[in-house]
Amino acid sequence: MSGAATQLPGAVAGPVIRAEGLTKTFGAFTAVDAISFEVAAGEIFGFLGANGAGKTTAMRMLCGLLTPSGGVASVAGFDVGREPEAIKRRIGYMSQKFSLYDDLTVRENIRFYGGVYGLRTTEIRAKTEALLGRLGLAHERDALVGSLPLGWKQKLAFSVALLHDPAVVFLDEPTGGVDPITRRQFWDLLYEAAARGVTVFITTHYLDEAEYCDRVSIMVDGRMAALDTPAGLKQQFGAADMNEVFLQLARGAKNTE
Repeated sequence: MSGAATQLPGAVAGPVIRAEGLTKTFGAFTAVDAISFEVAAGEIFGFLGANGAGKTTAMRMLCGLLTPSGGVASVAGFDVGREPEAIKRRIGYMSQKFSLYDDLTVRENIRFYGGVYGLRTTEIRAKTEALLGRLGLAHERDALVGSLPLGWKQKLAFSVALLHDPAVVFLDEPTGGVDPITRRQFWDLLYEAAARGVTVFITTHYLDEAEYCDRVSIMVDGRMAALDTPAGLKQQFGAADMNEVFLQLARGAKNTE
């Protein structure tokens, strides 16, 4: 687990992510159905659900990319409906596609995203050296990102997402297609970030990764069907692992149709 976190400069008091009755509809279809939850600073929060369960739509609202149809939510102290641009400046984001440019070098990618995040040239230079040293990529600074092994791309993309010291980093299935050893190494980076006070909000289809989270929510048909620690969920459902919890919830949803 991530353990006690230090507080980031400019951190907000109380939950870093808060949603109450958050809803998104597309015509007659309800993609996210009145979900409510809170996430604390430095928490690793797993956001699980089958394809079509509503988790990506919910994440897009929290990132300021979609306007809610109902309910309220805030991220880093800013309202997702009224202050989306302020939210975008205070979060990091990484997807399964890693969000890096394969035809740019490692150093060019860092410099580009540093500029996007509004960092000064001196900050970008200092952060580049620190990042390359921490990842052991100093000798690969002028290598094209497309030439790097998948695991190194993943670690670099995550580090770039944290370049501007965001309060929250949203990770949308970041470990897809990565071998188990590299996935575990990636989670070590998540623990380090959480220990610095960064809130980690992650979706994953690897249910064993749910065990690494402080708390886990499971979306079913647009609703938040369960929310607790991994140990709490297994106890609640009398399950040996998170895969069994997920299957029980999926079966329950089918039985109510």
